[in-house]
Amino acid sequence: MNIAVEHIATDQPPDDSKARDLDYGWQSGNRLQLLENGEAYFPAVFDAMRKAQREILLETFILFEDKVGHELQGILIEAAQRGVKVVVSLDGFGCGELSPAFLRELAEAGVMVQMFDPASKTLGIRTNWFRRLHRKIVVVDASVAFIGGINFSADHLGDFGPEAKQDYAVQIIGPAVADLHHFALAQSGRQVRTRRGWRRRQQRPSPWTDEHGDGLVRLIYRDNVQHRDDIEEAYIHALSQARQRVVIANAYFFPGYRLLREIRNAARRGVKVQLIMQGQPDVLLAKLAARMLYDYLLKDGVVIHEYCQRPLHGKVALVDDEWSTVGSSNLDPLSLALNLEANVLIRDRAFNQQLYQSLEALARDHCQTMPAKRKPRLWLWRLTVGFLVFHVMRHFPALASWLPAHKPRLKPIESPAHDV
Repeated sequence: MNIAVEHIATDQPPDDSKARDLDYGWQSGNRLQLLENGEAYFPAVFDAMRKAQREILLETFILFEDKVGHELQGILIEAAQRGVKVVVSLDGFGCGELSPAFLRELAEAGVMVQMFDPASKTLGIRTNWFRRLHRKIVVVDASVAFIGGINFSADHLGDFGPEAKQDYAVQIIGPAVADLHHFALAQSGRQVRTRRGWRRRQQRPSPWTDEHGDGLVRLIYRDNVQHRDDIEEAYIHALSQARQRVVIANAYFFPGYRLLREIRNAARRGVKVQLIMQGQPDVLLAKLAARMLYDYLLKDGVVIHEYCQRPLHGKVALVDDEWSTVGSSNLDPLSLALNLEANVLIRDRAFNQQLYQSLEALARDHCQTMPAKRKPRLWLWRLTVGFLVFHVMRHFPALASWLPAHKPRLKPIESPAHDV
C-alpha cells in the first residue's frame, strides 16, 4: 500500500477556488427521518449504499474492524466493483487502529480512501489529538444523505452491552441533499471535487418566523478558517428565540459563557429548559466538567437529567415545536473550537415532535434528575475555573500556531494496482 505524495491541506482553501468558504441557505421540501442508535442507522445507510448506482461519499470519525466495520467494508467494495465511485474520508486519530490489510482491500477494489492527519505513534502514544475530522456524513447518488453523531462501530448497537452508546442521526431526502453533496465533495480534496458546474443557490432569509416550517433544512459546519463559530452561533440564536421549551441532549457539555448565558436566560424567561447529560460517561472527565456548571444553571430553573442506562453520545437539540438540530458537534471546547464538525438545522414540526418524544422518554425512564436546590458548594469558584479552562482551550489553535506548524492534511491511500 502506497501513500500518495500529494497532500491536501484541509485548514486552508485550495489554490484554485474558495471551496471551503461555503454558506448554505435554508432548503424547503425535504423528507426527514430520525434514526436512533445503530439499530435504525446502519440498516438505512447500508440499504442506500447497496442501491447506489453512481456515487457514495462517506466521512466518519471512527471506523472499527468489528462486525459493523466489516459489513461496511464489504458493501463499499461491492459498490466500487460494480462501477460506483466510492470516496471514504477517515480521521487519522479515530481510525488510527485500522490495519493496513483492511485499508488495502478497500483501495484495491477501487475505493478512494483518504486519511485526515494520519500520524505514527511516538513511544506507543498517538500524537494527533487536536483538530479532528469529527463529521459523520454519508451521501448516496446525491439523492439521499445521512448526518449525525453515529460512527461505524458496533458500540452503537444495543447488543454491544452496557457500554453501547445512545445516539442519533437523520436521513434527508430532498433539496438539502444537494448542499450536503456539494459540501462533502468540497471537503474531499482536489482529486475528488469534479462538479465544476455547481452554482450556489441564492441564500434565503432565515425562516424563524415562518409558520409552516415543513421540511426546512440548513447545513452548517465548523472549520478552522471562515466558519469557526457557526454552530455555536446557531445554538445561541435559537435559544434567544425560545418561548416554550428547550431540550438539549449532548454527550460532552462544557460550553462557553455566551451559550451558558442564553440557556440560563431562556429559563429565566419561563421557558422549560431541559438538559440531558452523561450519567454513565465513556470519558469520566466529561461528567466532571459538566457538573462544574450545574449550580449556575440549576439556580435559575434549568432542569438537568443525567442519562444512566449507558453512555450518551448524542448531539441533538430542539427549541419550541419546530426548530431542531442534529449533527456531530458536542458543546465542548474540542467541538466548538478545534474539530471539523457539521450539523443540520431543521424546521419541521413532525420531526421536532419525534425527537421530543424520544428525548422525553429518555429523561423519564432512564435518567436521574439533579435536585433543583443543591447545596451551592463553591459554585462561583467552579464557574470561574470552567470559564478559564474553556477559553484557554478555545484559543488553543492560535496558541499552537506559535509552535512548529501542524497543518492537518488529507492523504489519499492508493493501491499500486489502481489509479484511483
